[in-house]
Amino acid sequence: MDNLTANQARVLGVLIEKELTTPNQYPLTLNALVSGCNQLNNRDPVTSLAESDVVAALEGLRERGAVVFADALGARVTKYKHTLTDTLESRPAELSLLCELLLRGPQTLGELRGRASRMYPFENMEMVQNVLDALMQRTPPLIRHLPPLPGSRAGRFAQTLAPGIHPSEAMGGGGEAAAVGTPAVRIATPSASSSVSLESRVTTLESEVAALRAALTKLATSLGEGDPL
Repeated sequence: MDNLTANQARVLGVLIEKELTTPNQYPLTLNALVSGCNQLNNRDPVTSLAESDVVAALEGLRERGAVVFADALGARVTKYKHTLTDTLESRPAELSLLCELLLRGPQTLGELRGRASRMYPFENMEMVQNVLDALMQRTPPLIRHLPPLPGSRAGRFAQTLAPGIHPSEAMGGGGEAAAVGTPAVRIATPSASSSVSLESRVTTLESEVAALRAALTKLATSLGEGDPL
């Protein structure tokens, strides 16, 4: 299952997100899906999809076997759920990272830990890296490694289910993106080298900033406010 459209990627990401964050409200109705696709927080870019756009995306995903109806006996409205747990044999930790990449595009290791932790409790950066490595070693790979953005030293990760849907996938630090399936370089262990020490400090700071952003967004959501960032 690959080459999803941008709308299909957004719908699939929302289904994964709501399953992991609000399981009591999952599967989702069409209205809930439209709202989830267009919400202001935890989305990049923010969209304004019409109901017809979401229906078309759902039909495309159903044809690929990625989404199914989840009608309960006596239910008045149709509900939908994803099938990635079975079709991709993916665990919650893997799904949470895929979800973030579907909803927000390429991200660094620190950003992924800070943001995906609302769906799965990643205890440290190494745990996130291990899950990413497992996804990159799939056949075909579900994750690929990208070069840093200009002015940054932190590599990024992108999902391969809907390649090229986010503008930042084409932006790099002066080189080609790593080949699909090529494992990313792990966080360097601090040593006497000043460059390694600087890279370690930058990575740590990025992780802390991402965690703060996630906490602020969660607080704003609980207050019924939009994404403050």
